Amino acid sequence: MKQAWPLVRLGDVLLRHKDGLDIEEDEEYTRLTIRMNGQGVGVRDKVCGREIGTKRQFRVKAGQFLLSKIDARNGAFGLVPNDCDEAIVTGNFWAFDISSDRVVPRFIDLLTKTTLFVDYSVKASSGTTNRLYLQEEKFVEQKIELPPIEEQEKIVARIDIVQQHLKAAEKLRKTAYDELQTLCRVLVINDPSTKKMTVADLVKQRSPDVNVEPDVNYQFAGVYSFGRGVFKGGVKTGAEFAYPKLSRIKSGDFIYPKLMAWEGALGVVPDACDGCVVSPEFPVFEIDQSRVLPDVFDVYFRDPNTWESLQGGSTGTNARRRRLNPADFLKLKIPVPSMVTQQKLAAIRSHQRQIQGISADTECSAVLASLLNKMLA
Repeated sequence: MKQAWPLVRLGDVLLRHKDGLDIEEDEEYTRLTIRMNGQGVGVRDKVCGREIGTKRQFRVKAGQFLLSKIDARNGAFGLVPNDCDEAIVTGNFWAFDISSDRVVPRFIDLLTKTTLFVDYSVKASSGTTNRLYLQEEKFVEQKIELPPIEEQEKIVARIDIVQQHLKAAEKLRKTAYDELQTLCRVLVINDPSTKKMTVADLVKQRSPDVNVEPDVNYQFAGVYSFGRGVFKGGVKTGAEFAYPKLSRIKSGDFIYPKLMAWEGALGVVPDACDGCVVSPEFPVFEIDQSRVLPDVFDVYFRDPNTWESLQGGSTGTNARRRRLNPADFLKLKIPVPSMVTQQKLAAIRSHQRQIQGISADTECSAVLASLLNKMLA
């Protein structure tokens, strides 16, 4: 169990640092962002001074503790990494020097990932329900139980070992996923039972079937480039776009955006996107599963070698404006193994999806958060 450590004001170990500067029109500046839920500080962009509207900014140093006074209650804080040294932030971001004679910076970094630290930020915030701002005088008065430096170093060392193990596990998981992907490609392309079949013999194209109404909300789906599959996009009302019709997609359908198909933006609709809609720029194909399982399409069209072959059927003089028309897509010939092999493929793909469905970042964060709360909170 955690020992009883002395209570210390945050203001005794975090010292507010203000290094203001006036933006020069012709200078280049690195701007920062702070990700919520304890995901840390990173580079937002690099821009010329003339593009920055707020001319009074503040410079931060690597190793400082940085938070957003608007989103601190949502876990928007962290240490400034080395590649963000000398970057700038607005007055909505507060930088603190860490009193290194009393606290190990990495210990503070770990502490901010606990529910306890978020609670500090909530207690020190005030304002309307949707716009709570952190109050500095309240924040620095929050008290933490602070172990001696030697104990902090031990805690940091233990947590870092756990993180190393989690990273090793993630590396193994990625290796397993990649090896299964290679096996799937072999089953589709090189299985002795594989035959070439025309896409038109395997699918049926569906026409747009949703009449758009201006006051109705529509959940859109999209397709990532480079074989990353179909995803659930944003929700829009009918008044926000000009298409008079949309297409409703179903789990197991095959879709792609005409403009980006040659860049690997093709995929089978997952269960998570069942019932979403896409614009007429996304041809929708219903796969005849008595002849070919969706996994065959998904594996074949995620292969970078396949994307190269699509360029021949794409039209347009500008490389970035090539379009894969449905008529040309239907003329393609793809490898189709026997149904027995397809069923083996489907079983492997099911296992692969289970591996992919476990978010390494989420799992790692959950394990660390649980451990940190037990040790520190």
